[in-house]
Amino acid sequence: MLVRATAVGPFQENCYLVADEQTRDAVLVDPGDEGSRLIAAVEQGAFTLRALWITHAHIDHVAGIADVKRRFDVPVYLHPLDRPLYDHVVDQARHYGIRIEAPPAPDHELAEGDVMRVGGLSFGVMHVPGHAPGHVAFVGHSAVFGGDCLFAGSIGRTDLPLSDPRALERSLARFSSLPAETVLYPGHGPATTIGDENRTNPFLTGAARLIRR
Repeated sequence: MLVRATAVGPFQENCYLVADEQTRDAVLVDPGDEGSRLIAAVEQGAFTLRALWITHAHIDHVAGIADVKRRFDVPVYLHPLDRPLYDHVVDQARHYGIRIEAPPAPDHELAEGDVMRVGGLSFGVMHVPGHAPGHVAFVGHSAVFGGDCLFAGSIGRTDLPLSDPRALERSLARFSSLPAETVLYPGHGPATTIGDENRTNPFLTGAARLIRR
């Protein structure tokens, strides 16, 4: 498995190109902005783009979809519970003083337990709501592409529309239960491992809590 991260846009969101090195088949996880840079990454690497996998529909994870889809015409995968966010992403952008092109409608719905394939690689879909209602993670090959649920030393916000701190606590417990050697590729910031986060992240060690008890 080959993973290339590109931090894009004003929020410096991590878009991941995930590819089978033998077949050169690839997907983009969360093309959040700067579609031309993401297109160049695919073409310069001589990859065949097969799909766009979306962890959740906040502006910084979907604003590059229109450009990439126009160039490659590949299917977009999104969990249906995030359609309200996705369908109003132009309004999301306006709230931050940003103008974007509305992305085309998703082609396929994601669900807990789905298996996503690219080349000879396969990833399980894990529904991990909290930061967003339809948030998913893609788990496989000792890696998890976790979007904005869990970061190195921190977690995703729960003060946004449709966020749910109790749901995020349950989702964090699912991340915590992954094998320690699993590499976490988050939506922002550096990669880390589940083992490191279990040892040091205050929201996983119990030093900090989303919900007071």
